[in-house]
Amino acid sequence: MIGAGYLLITALIWATIIAFSWGLAKYLKKVYENEKTFLDKILNPLENFIYRILGIDRSKRMGWKEYFLSLFVFSVFSAAISFVVLAFQGMLPLNPMKFPGMSWSLALNTAMSISSNTNLQHYNGGSSLSYLGQMVGIQFLQFTSASSGIVVAVAIFRGFAGKRDNNRNLGNFYTDMVRTMTRVLLPLTLILSLILIGLGVPQSLSGYSLVRTISGSFELIKVGPVSSLVSIMQLGTNGGGYYGANSANPFQNPSPITNYIELGAMMLIPTSMPFLFGQMLHKKGEGRTILIASYGLYAIDLAIALIPLTTLGPGMETRFGGFSTVLYTVTTTAFTTGSVNTALAAMHPLVILAAFLGMMIQATPGGIGVGAMYMLMYVIITVFIVGLMAGRTPEYLGAKITANDVKLAIIAFLAHPIIILVPTAIAYATGAVHTIGLGKGPVGFTQILYEYTSAAANNGSDFLGSTGNTVFFNVSTGIVMWAGRFIPIFIMLAIAGRMSGKKRSTEVALRTDNLIFPAILIVSILILAVLTFFPFLVVGPILMHLEGIRNAL
Repeated sequence: MIGAGYLLITALIWATIIAFSWGLAKYLKKVYENEKTFLDKILNPLENFIYRILGIDRSKRMGWKEYFLSLFVFSVFSAAISFVVLAFQGMLPLNPMKFPGMSWSLALNTAMSISSNTNLQHYNGGSSLSYLGQMVGIQFLQFTSASSGIVVAVAIFRGFAGKRDNNRNLGNFYTDMVRTMTRVLLPLTLILSLILIGLGVPQSLSGYSLVRTISGSFELIKVGPVSSLVSIMQLGTNGGGYYGANSANPFQNPSPITNYIELGAMMLIPTSMPFLFGQMLHKKGEGRTILIASYGLYAIDLAIALIPLTTLGPGMETRFGGFSTVLYTVTTTAFTTGSVNTALAAMHPLVILAAFLGMMIQATPGGIGVGAMYMLMYVIITVFIVGLMAGRTPEYLGAKITANDVKLAIIAFLAHPIIILVPTAIAYATGAVHTIGLGKGPVGFTQILYEYTSAAANNGSDFLGSTGNTVFFNVSTGIVMWAGRFIPIFIMLAIAGRMSGKKRSTEVALRTDNLIFPAILIVSILILAVLTFFPFLVVGPILMHLEGIRNAL
């Protein structure tokens, strides 16, 4: 039985985040529509300097193809910087611990992971990365990858708003990126970093210290730029922690207060996206629909996970208790962040099932920017289905949804299970699963399926950790992470480009801004997800749960 206190805590967190997100969305609208903000006097000179140095023409507008190409080239360039820093950190400065460079496959995996906003960690950061590696190889890309997710959502919102300008009204990628980093992520990260420092999260470049404990033994105290990394990893739904144990490490997450602050930080910007969508459309009801559907799915995930109200396994992190740990795990996968405050191996199979659902749906509410993108994909599919059932031409926001629009949305949807299931099958067919330590039966299958689901969803939480540091898993998950990032973005930008050039009707064939449509949308998403993934979930976490019941009898 779930206690009333747990429900009250959840309701308070949701209410607080929704309130802050509503206010943030009003500010974001001003940022992306070039309206006046209180930071103009400070940031306008800095941004103009950046535009001059990089040769950016602020007046230029991009179509969807140019916008995507700019994003992809920028991501390749960012990943290349990270790869070089991580592979050669042993010869670079800010390495007082004298850590060697990463192997080529691990450096490649990490660069692709961070640049795709996944932050899958086949490394133990606190024991293998220099300060330069942490700040340039990891934190810098956490800013850029998070920014790219936000600007993609904004570009798609512009396309759906339908202000036609020769089909080139998705904005300017480089301008959007600069304004996102200077006006959104940097100020928020600075504020959160100061809060976390005040609550005991370290921020230092002084090197590690060897100290004698009370028992007389020696322990290496690993501190560094932890607070800044935690701030951008949570706000940007990146998830890659400073330490291998992530937010289970008491330096990174020292108290229940920091635990809830970090949890709220990962929810903030994704929750603001539906509000921003409604404001950019000048139809707040449409944003409300996205928000209700997203949080409705989130509530379903959480309800499944709280059925057992799991107790943690022996030897696992237990500082925050069963409820807080389950809430954190479900939230980090529902928002595709990937940070964890305990080992996944400690969780009940139903919690793992809920985590799978969050990553497979990706719109509950999903990661920063791209969660709203996925929800719009589901809206197009649902509008088409409802239109067929009602015998009417499908329309959304006054624009007709054609067969080509639906085909693109279906391709985006089907790409996700393909890039999860195909490499899972290859891992078993090649025997790669036998090169690492896995559980037996459904446990082992769950671990491998989770690895590729997390990679494809750009989530990053996983069972393997540093045991996944093999050439096969480094390369295969790297490919999956980039496919999971850029294929759906390419398709949804194409749909946004098509929507931007369509004529809009003032007559409403199907109301999508009421309270009925979100319920239809939730049912449609669950049916699609269940039909696609249910057989594999049965073999994995569901079978684990059934075996647990059998063993308990």
